[in-house]
Amino acid sequence: MTAQRILVTGGAGFIGSHYTRTLLRDASARVTVLDALTYAGNRDNLRTVSGHPGLRFVHGDIRDAAVVDRLMAGSDQVVHFAAESHVDRSIADGRDFTETNVVGTQTLLDAARRHGVRRFVHVSTDEVYGSLPSGAAAETAPLRPSSPYAASKAASDLMALAYHRTYGLDVLITRCSNNYGTHQHPEKLIPRFVTRLLSGRSVPLFGDGGHTRDWLHVEDHVRGIELVRAHGSPGEVYNIGGGTALTNKELTGRLLESCGRGWDMVDHVRDREGHDRRYAVDDSKIRSQLGYRTVRVLGTALEETVRWYRDHPQWWAPHTEAVAR
Repeated sequence: MTAQRILVTGGAGFIGSHYTRTLLRDASARVTVLDALTYAGNRDNLRTVSGHPGLRFVHGDIRDAAVVDRLMAGSDQVVHFAAESHVDRSIADGRDFTETNVVGTQTLLDAARRHGVRRFVHVSTDEVYGSLPSGAAAETAPLRPSSPYAASKAASDLMALAYHRTYGLDVLITRCSNNYGTHQHPEKLIPRFVTRLLSGRSVPLFGDGGHTRDWLHVEDHVRGIELVRAHGSPGEVYNIGGGTALTNKELTGRLLESCGRGWDMVDHVRDREGHDRRYAVDDSKIRSQLGYRTVRVLGTALEETVRWYRDHPQWWAPHTEAVAR
């Protein structure tokens, strides 16, 4: 059987590059990566698969209708990661988030419909559900985003579902909890704290540190996405959870220990505007219907992640100036 031609948007970013490298373990895979190589995209993330005969890299923007149309014409399926994703940046200026996450997604959907793409997987976030005082959000929970970032993702989710309901496009949506792992840009909490601590700098802890997040290793996330791409039902939403909830203070304690630092390296700072207190997703649907299971245990996987950043300063050092304070 001929291999599916898969277009991966944002495939040079953190999660997208992990997914692309996973696909290319198959010698017959045919993958086109479309990435704008903004500050969070890095060609070096694909270095280990750069010689794969089935990989094609295109430097371009998902808002560029001409580029998207050309690539979509040669694709059977799409896995859409490309997004502006940093909450603090969205609070400072939300325009890029609306343009990339909403307009960019619609540009992809229009082209996919025009060219009869057989499957479109839209990768989203648990942040669209907003803060939960208790319990966990199932896929049918109302969307109550707090930040401009989360609102733009919620809008793009609804746009994707509308293209399924109106045009019959085979769209599926995944919503994940907080990811961690190697190759993550140091604007995000874990790599930011690790790279600062390794550099002898203090780390900022928002408010009382009681904000709770569920942590999902990127390899488990990629495994869940691939289950959805291969076996998911059109028009469905699938939550992908990690199963390990920690407060930011608890996570900070683990990172301090891993980096050999003490609490004197923590600066308690004023809380972020609109900072959601707690995220939690109910991922029983993907577990029962598609057989999803988490494999990576946070304890050992977090240690491996810290070790990777310790061993690869040449990867993260060029990025730290942009997030230094």
